[in-house]
Amino acid sequence: MAYWLRSPQFEAECSVCHKTSPLIASAISACVDCIRKHPAEVLPGLKGVQAETRRQFDLPPAPPHDPDGVRCPLCVNDCRIPESQRGFCGLRENQQGKLVHLAGTPSKGILHWYYDPLPTNCVADWVCEGHTQYGHVNLAVFYGACSFNCLFCQNWHYRQMDPQSKGMSAEELAAKAHARTFCVCYFGGDPTPQMPHALATSRILANQGVRVCWETNGTMQPKLLDRAVKLSLETGGCIKFDLKAYDENLHLALTSVTNKRTLENFARAASYIPQRPNPPLVIASTLLVPGYVDAEEVGEIARFIASFDPDIPYALLGFHPHFYIHDLPRTSVRHAEEAEAAARAAGLTNVRIGNRHLLSRDY
Repeated sequence: MAYWLRSPQFEAECSVCHKTSPLIASAISACVDCIRKHPAEVLPGLKGVQAETRRQFDLPPAPPHDPDGVRCPLCVNDCRIPESQRGFCGLRENQQGKLVHLAGTPSKGILHWYYDPLPTNCVADWVCEGHTQYGHVNLAVFYGACSFNCLFCQNWHYRQMDPQSKGMSAEELAAKAHARTFCVCYFGGDPTPQMPHALATSRILANQGVRVCWETNGTMQPKLLDRAVKLSLETGGCIKFDLKAYDENLHLALTSVTNKRTLENFARAASYIPQRPNPPLVIASTLLVPGYVDAEEVGEIARFIASFDPDIPYALLGFHPHFYIHDLPRTSVRHAEEAEAAARAAGLTNVRIGNRHLLSRDY
């Protein structure tokens, strides 16, 4: 992975305006201003970088859209998969003109699971009732697939999980809950490519009194989102949306996928809030990627959130150099505090800087 060979704090050059800065990632080779203002000069070149990050793990370089391929409608990518090839998430394949699910069905999920003692560092920990449940555990479910391709992925090792492995059925996973299991949380990767498995597991756990929570990029098919939100609503759980950027061009540069479905699904989930204002049903978070997800971006995201309900909790998370965005510094204290101020100025009342231990004094 050639992009990992640069040393931290390397000053990369923007390929458009030719500015150099330690806040330009060498893998992106463009500053945030040029991404926003001149996407036609930035995004085409980034497609090759994104494709390379996927070839390293034997994943399709981009969502396939073969007009003669078989369709997988589970997420925003709406893959149309050519014969003998896989969809973007790697879990569905066209076998002789039929869509075959390699994983992500009720009978087989590709995942790691573990007991996370409560209270834990959940994105929603300051508003979730789990932070008072000493002696109980969260059933943490880390799914091994994703509908995005984030260059800064903090959990990129999900790509090393083999869809051809044995996996675990929904019944087997639900059986891991015990008397001290307060909640379940699906994350990853992302639960989106394996929603049928997660929903089947959740229906069993809901009958056992376990709270159902989700941490997701929100790109699932809207009817699947409705089922997920209703399970959280009924059990006292929550759905946590990871809103990576508001500007679509910036979102494409960072993740290779549009944010339109994410924003639409966030609005859809927010419509359920009046049915249960407390504990909070919908929570948002944003990773503060230095040089890219700045106070301006956070302000736009916050205005969007506040347009539905100003009391929706919003967590701002510190970035740590990872994956192909390895040569940026950690989020600075000043960056985080400016982002918090921007979110509050946009109308949100419940904003929190999370994982402060990652923050730096850089830049």
